[in-house]
Amino acid sequence: MSTKQDILNQILLDVKGKSLGRAASAAAILLRGKGKSSFEPHIRPTHSVVIQNVGDLKIFPGKFNTKTYTRYSGYPSGLRTSTLGDVFMKNPKEVFRRAVWGMLPKNRSRKFIINNLKFD
Repeated sequence: MSTKQDILNQILLDVKGKSLGRAASAAAILLRGKGKSSFEPHIRPTHSVVIQNVGDLKIFPGKFNTKTYTRYSGYPSGLRTSTLGDVFMKNPKEVFRRAVWGMLPKNRSRKFIINNLKFD
């Protein structure tokens, strides 16, 4: 159950028909609070951004096979790769979250800011 304060601290962003990069950069700007007049880079924002219609993002067909996500376990032969198409078919929210993650500042605040990204 959401309280009135939670509803006031939410920003809705509909990404239907928008390209992945432009929608992710808009979400990253809103997450940081750069649109507010009280923006200060050293203060973590408390509002959340709710993303709607993530499955309807516009992604160019060539990207589905060429863009790869990699992760490494630290063990020999522990490098795992997956394509954008595979990840998008399983969970389009994860593709969007990774795009926003890469657009946030690379500092200690990044993991706290990404927690304010919600999906509808």
